[in-house]
Amino acid sequence: MTVSDSRRQPAPEPPHEGDLLAAVDLGSNSFHMVVAQRVLGQLRVVDRLRETVRLAEGLDASGRLAPAVQARALACLERFGQRIAALEPHHIRAVATNAVRRLRNPETFLRPAEARLGHGIDVISGREEARLIYLGVAHAEPPRKDQKRLVIDIGGGSTECIIGRGFTPLERESLQAGCIASTRRFFPNGRLSPRRWQAALTEITAEFQQFAATYRDLGWDEAIGTSGTNRAISNICLALKLGKGAITREALVQVRERLLRFDRIDAITLPTLSDDRRPIFAGGVLVLEAVFTALDLQRMQVSSAALREGVLYDLLGRGGGDDPRDASVAALMQRYGVDAAQAARVEATALQLFDQAADGWRLTGEDRAMLARAARLHEVGLAIAHSGYHVHGAYVLEHSDIAGFSRQGQACLAALVRTQRRKVPKPAFDAIPERRLASVRRSAALLRLAVLLHRSRTGDAIAGLQLQTMGEGLTLAVDGRWLQTHPLLRADLEGAAEEMRGLGISLQVVLR
Repeated sequence: MTVSDSRRQPAPEPPHEGDLLAAVDLGSNSFHMVVAQRVLGQLRVVDRLRETVRLAEGLDASGRLAPAVQARALACLERFGQRIAALEPHHIRAVATNAVRRLRNPETFLRPAEARLGHGIDVISGREEARLIYLGVAHAEPPRKDQKRLVIDIGGGSTECIIGRGFTPLERESLQAGCIASTRRFFPNGRLSPRRWQAALTEITAEFQQFAATYRDLGWDEAIGTSGTNRAISNICLALKLGKGAITREALVQVRERLLRFDRIDAITLPTLSDDRRPIFAGGVLVLEAVFTALDLQRMQVSSAALREGVLYDLLGRGGGDDPRDASVAALMQRYGVDAAQAARVEATALQLFDQAADGWRLTGEDRAMLARAARLHEVGLAIAHSGYHVHGAYVLEHSDIAGFSRQGQACLAALVRTQRRKVPKPAFDAIPERRLASVRRSAALLRLAVLLHRSRTGDAIAGLQLQTMGEGLTLAVDGRWLQTHPLLRADLEGAAEEMRGLGISLQVVLR
């Protein structure tokens, strides 16, 4: 039997001066990697890699990925993995966007992808992607005080639209309309015509109209475009001496008219347009014209920053005292009226148990942070109903847009909250990536014990609480005299072992 000590398992330290950080962006069109060094509190880019993978092109209607495209993606990630192999794991974050979100079974791609990269990959929602894009632009183009910005990012599979002030996004939207997706959807045979273009423009503009009025009412002081489509259009405008360094409505119309002089996509010839961008350029121009039309845009600057820069700055926040996940947890607690005192009691005991089990169960600082957040949110479902509140809470956490969390992160939170009490359902951990499954099950056992120990909802200290681990087993020692004065808790502990088996963990309670 291993008895682990009670020393705190801290989260990884924030990056120090001179440390290298890396962001990997698995986009629907291209995979990007940026390596930056922390210098005087800022990030200085020291390396960039980009490869055209066209992941979205390999997706069929049922969400299956063509083997040739998967092989291309894995080969790229293996090369990226060689570049970041020497970096500290907590200084790396890889995110996947629309194309991976649309996979019928993402794990069939993510398992080999993570093996090739040598690092976990977070699948992020469209609204989380939008938050990170805005963060990247805000740091690259420091805003003026009280200035509101509209940021438009046209990717391969989706388009993100964000209005923000300073470094804070105020509105975030993500639509399934990107340069690859729109080219495939409206020009599947590669043919272009003004009539086909107008029909497609009407259809896409209608999709943007669902939030256009809200955005126009909120307003903005300047508009900024990001990513490959916007940069390609901007470069063409510069070459044609249109827009004076920006994309204007008039310049965009002229680019579209020049584009439609060609009957086929593969015949398009425009100044500065690369062979790599040509096959998907029509869909990108179409989406941008729809954005200009729906939002009544007149002028848009273009930034070199995008999602990957936002991921880098988010890494800085996660390593320091500005982790967006903690702010999101606090907001959820306030929104759903969580009893903060009870949440704090459960969190303190869960972390006390964690610190005693961490060594034996090889749990990490990130596991500790996840357990703490789950403890704070374990009663979020009470705002819906007491009956089955753990089920309601899990649903809220799995299906909400929670800033700072990946889809896998939200799935982990939801699983911990779902399994805190009652019978553990067999599908409870189906959404958890295999690499995190053991730690999430073990953390669920610790949260379950903490919730049980505080059923009385009092601030009474729990005497003589000690935890030991052995394989997938737990031995919980409690002061016998103290437990005699708490008969309800004693009865609960006697029945806890049977329910804990649903987590694949055995429990023995001994009196000291």
